[in-house]
Amino acid sequence: MINGKKVCAIIPSRGGSKRLPGKNVLPLHGKPLIAWTIEAGLNSQYIDRVVVSTDCEDIAKVAIDFGADVPFMRPSEIATDTASTDSVILHFLSTLSVANYPDIVVILQPTSPLRTEQDIDQALSLLIQKEAEGIVSVCECEHSPFWSNILPADLNMGTFIKNDIKGKRSQDLPPCYRLNGAVYVFTSNSFVNMQGISYTDSVFSFIMPGSRSIDIDHELDFRLAEVILDNNENRNLSKGI
Repeated sequence: MINGKKVCAIIPSRGGSKRLPGKNVLPLHGKPLIAWTIEAGLNSQYIDRVVVSTDCEDIAKVAIDFGADVPFMRPSEIATDTASTDSVILHFLSTLSVANYPDIVVILQPTSPLRTEQDIDQALSLLIQKEAEGIVSVCECEHSPFWSNILPADLNMGTFIKNDIKGKRSQDLPPCYRLNGAVYVFTSNSFVNMQGISYTDSVFSFIMPGSRSIDIDHELDFRLAEVILDNNENRNLSKGI
């Protein structure tokens, strides 16, 4: 609990992944990918319950083995390629009794294994501090979007860079941020009223470092996460931790 409010973390984890098959249970640095997120949720000082919503028996077994609740298998109508995270969370909330209904819901995607319990707790603290309806994690863009644009059919670059940007160095451009998919925190009432994740004046950003913002979608993302975890382990060993 935080500030007297019940907190439930929900990890949406569908079985079908076309770009990286079976990614949510692939071994990453000694344990299944989803286990990193389950453990971060369980280690949070504020989260009361960690739930995995899945349509896959293999994922359900791993989730239970690592201490998460799997109260039911996800219905087929919200287990398709086109099913949204919003529909999964709304479905879960609709199954709860009044006694088990959380005041705050934390959405943790299993594809963000480097996000820590400290990140989660800081986002929850920010929700309370701001008296917000929601908190969404972001990180600074690796490459400035000011250097990006669409291209015309003939590929000419006549209007590719805006005039007020021409001649500026990258370090002179204002920092820009992107969604990193690691942590979404919303009051349950606002999530239901807005029918999902929303971006309003009552929703605030929680800035995370890029080093913990990897969102695993492709094999290259997976390998990069392994390298970072290896480096972290070697650094800790050298410090005697």
